[in-house]
Amino acid sequence: MLKAESLWKSFGNGRAHIEVLRDLSLEINAGELTLISGPSGCGKSTLLSILSGLMYADEGRVVALGEDLAKLDERQIERFRLHHTGFVFQGFNLFPALTALEQVSLPLSYLGFNTSRANKRALAALEEVGLGARANLRPDSLSGGEKQRVAIARAIAKEPALLFADEPTSSLDAASGQSVIDTLHRIARRHDTTVLCVSHDPRLNTHAERVLAMEDGRILSERRATVALEETPP
Repeated sequence: MLKAESLWKSFGNGRAHIEVLRDLSLEINAGELTLISGPSGCGKSTLLSILSGLMYADEGRVVALGEDLAKLDERQIERFRLHHTGFVFQGFNLFPALTALEQVSLPLSYLGFNTSRANKRALAALEEVGLGARANLRPDSLSGGEKQRVAIARAIAKEPALLFADEPTSSLDAASGQSVIDTLHRIARRHDTTVLCVSHDPRLNTHAERVLAMEDGRILSERRATVALEETPP
């Protein structure tokens, strides 16, 4: 579903030249949550940006859903992201004036959904992450973990084949963080979605099915584990 081959990426020049990714290759499978773990500054977020088409590598290539992203022009890559990818960020990125239902339904309008269809799909996504009963609440009435689950619902409402999460638990307590990572894992299994999460939070290592340890722009090791989850979101 998602493959990177010999990625190199650097920023700056001369004395300010920093090599962020160094001949990095990996494959991410559908139906499982893959966690890329490592210290801040090791290149995790840069890698996520390149894999999702937000940034280009200096060398190497990314093949996503059979598409070589480097061969797509700006308009094609924007269309690819709109139709096939979902994003979850550290800061939630919710609009203060909108309810949870409105937050989730808004992106669907860009896909041509009418209001009724968008609201139906949005409510189904909120119910999947355990927030159907809180659909009419605004962010100031939600906890941190609930805000992140609204962000996840917004990402999955499009039914993307690829879901990217950048430090989704770093501002949450342990219980809320576990709830979020388990929700991402459940989505991967239920929808056969390719889910890639990057984090420096070591608490997440025991909740992911596959953990890739990253340091100094390279993948150093891989660990697989069986993670048992309840079928009903917390």
